[in-house]
Amino acid sequence: MAQPQLPRRIVKETQRLISEPAPGISAEPAEDNLRYFKVLIFGPTSSPYEGGIFKLELFLPEDYPMAAPKVRFITKIYHPNIDKLGRICLDILKDKWSPALQIRTVLLSIQALLSAPNPDDPLAENVAKHWKENEQEAVATAKEWTRMYASQ
Repeated sequence: MAQPQLPRRIVKETQRLISEPAPGISAEPAEDNLRYFKVLIFGPTSSPYEGGIFKLELFLPEDYPMAAPKVRFITKIYHPNIDKLGRICLDILKDKWSPALQIRTVLLSIQALLSAPNPDDPLAENVAKHWKENEQEAVATAKEWTRMYASQ
């Protein structure tokens, strides 16, 4: 199946992601759709997700970079800003998107979100409530889910 010509920007970003991967992140385009990326994010050290390897999918819409990439977790994760469908509550994926941002920036921001969950801006209300009421227990649950769902 022939690929439509990709914009130069996407080609350059893809080349950089492959030649200079961000620490703890791997992103490769699918062979049959160069706008669809298979992403792995390694759980950051000193976070409840440490030791986990999380699969995500990232899709660049037709109007990228004027519109934000679509990103979601495929691996189950216990996090106040990520719902059970894997959708992510992150300002740069919504109203704070700018064409100056890149795929790499988005992935680094998601990785940072794993280090610093924000229960005050939740997507998963029940997880955020748990996080606020008993952070120690919520962190233990996040570690357990990481062990169950994100371990190789």
